[in-house]
Amino acid sequence: MTKNQSLTELLRAITRVRVGVIGDFCLDVYWEQDVSASEKSVETGLPTRPVREQRYELGGAGTIVNNLVAVQVGTVEVFGVIGDDPFGREMLRLLDAKRVGRQGILSQSGDWDTLAYLKPIREGREESRIDFGNFNRLRDDVATALLAKLETALPALDVVIVNQQIIRGIHTPFFQSALNALLARQPGQTFIVDCRHIAGVYHHCLHRLNEVEATRQCGAAHGYDDVVSLEEARAAAQQLVARWQKPVFVSRGARGVLVADATGVQVVPGLHIINSIDPVGAGDSMLAGLAATLGAGHSPVDAASFGNFVAGVTVQKLFQTGTASPGEILAIGSDPDYVYEPELADDPRRATYQEGTEIELVVPLPQPVRITHAIFDHDGTISTLRQGWETMMEPVMVKAILGPQYATADETLYARVVKRVRDYIDKTTGVQTLVQMVGLVKMVREFGVVPAGDIRDEFGYKAEYDAALLRVVEARLGKLRRGELDVSDFVTKNAIALLQRLDAAGVELYLASGTDEPHVITEAEALGYARFFHGRIYGAVGDVTREVKRLVLDRIMTDIGEANFNRVLAVGDGPVEIRETRKRGGITVGVAGDEVRRYGLNPAKRSRLIRAGAHLIVPDYSQLDQLLRLLGMN
Repeated sequence: MTKNQSLTELLRAITRVRVGVIGDFCLDVYWEQDVSASEKSVETGLPTRPVREQRYELGGAGTIVNNLVAVQVGTVEVFGVIGDDPFGREMLRLLDAKRVGRQGILSQSGDWDTLAYLKPIREGREESRIDFGNFNRLRDDVATALLAKLETALPALDVVIVNQQIIRGIHTPFFQSALNALLARQPGQTFIVDCRHIAGVYHHCLHRLNEVEATRQCGAAHGYDDVVSLEEARAAAQQLVARWQKPVFVSRGARGVLVADATGVQVVPGLHIINSIDPVGAGDSMLAGLAATLGAGHSPVDAASFGNFVAGVTVQKLFQTGTASPGEILAIGSDPDYVYEPELADDPRRATYQEGTEIELVVPLPQPVRITHAIFDHDGTISTLRQGWETMMEPVMVKAILGPQYATADETLYARVVKRVRDYIDKTTGVQTLVQMVGLVKMVREFGVVPAGDIRDEFGYKAEYDAALLRVVEARLGKLRRGELDVSDFVTKNAIALLQRLDAAGVELYLASGTDEPHVITEAEALGYARFFHGRIYGAVGDVTREVKRLVLDRIMTDIGEANFNRVLAVGDGPVEIRETRKRGGITVGVAGDEVRRYGLNPAKRSRLIRAGAHLIVPDYSQLDQLLRLLGMN
């Protein structure tokens, strides 16, 4: 599922899958008000609320349909109930525009309004919502007719999604009983249920639910903001499989998905996403991906992996209920960046160490350990000349985003921008600066404060940042040249000794940095360790399409062959070199150092590097012999 070819084949197979969706179909209505055209009502004397623009979108079970259509499944058949009202007619129009089969959409006259949510928007903010359908009562005869439509269609469907979104929707006690009877009559049909309020009601079917819902089914009383441990979520998944006798998918947000069946529980890891995210609708995206993959005959683990990719695309689409196209899924899934060991990363109490050392053993090293090639990051891993670069990048980015409002922006906006920038810098540590500036351009546009004509490109923002940082680096190098400080003031503890030992042992050393290449070479030479790399020093070359660390890894793989890649070591304090080496099968050492002291642990780096895939975490190289022994070098 991580290879381009297999993902392409799956996307092709999905185009032949036939999916049914039965559930609570809703209509989301957006009314953009513009009070500049308001006038006083003659009848009431109150000001009117003029609507400049109106939008109507499918919601509830319709969101699942949107996702299924976007991933290009072969056929979608829908089953639900609308009212005899304008909103119902609009829903039918939207379904027709999606070219889905809607013969299973029934209209109930009396005691039923189309489920519609009117969202007045004024000056960019959503006001109190107006809801239709809160007093609905589904008649038993309509429920019977709806399920009869579904049962008749089953021979032409590969998989059926059962959606429950609304308390006063179609899932009445009568409907529940009748649907359970249908499920019992169709043991060979694949049904997957996603119910917000009644997860345990249906039997003889697969279930998708989040970790809070899963643990609640097992007697826990978690709130939706609670952190549920992996152990508790795993135990709940096992209990539910034993209870329902069908596979269960337990979503855990950024921590991935648990897939539980009769063989046990497997963890499908979450995706590392550097962009701002909006998790609304992620569950529906995941569900659509699960159903499409299961309908194509793939395993539950494959289904969870594909669902992860679909959700990974949609959560990056802000201020909308996004969908994922095959091209977008292929882009995120061909070479995915996973999050490793999130529980350990977030909870240092779980840490285990090599006896008598500060070397944290995150996961067992691939065996046997025989290092022939080693890739080192530069800044923060060996050199501390650029220590504090984050504190220089942050104001550059904040000023760029706020532009003419930098001095006058209110505290709420300013705090929101600062938080966004800090999160982005944290997630992109280790990538080349130009790529970070591409992200800055997107953030400037996202916040919409700077006029479009005044937004610079990535090269313009990078020049501004480089100028600020280079002034600091040059000042530090000046102190070094004048003898006011020495090399030990600008390198991590024992870093040069480590390079020397590896070079003497015949390991080919590479220096790969996101900093511009001429600066990397100059700084390595000034600090006296360039000689250990024998010309193998690589840096950014001003091209965002050429990620230097990936290029170096690909070059080494070509030289030694993919089968021997477990002989490659990556040492770094940024996630890129760690993640890229780990997913290729190499050995990774995360350097979670305090760059101010040049020794000791930085807890924030530790968390980031574990998530990136580090096998070992070291604060520095002070325990050099023990580290080399673990790496099979001593």
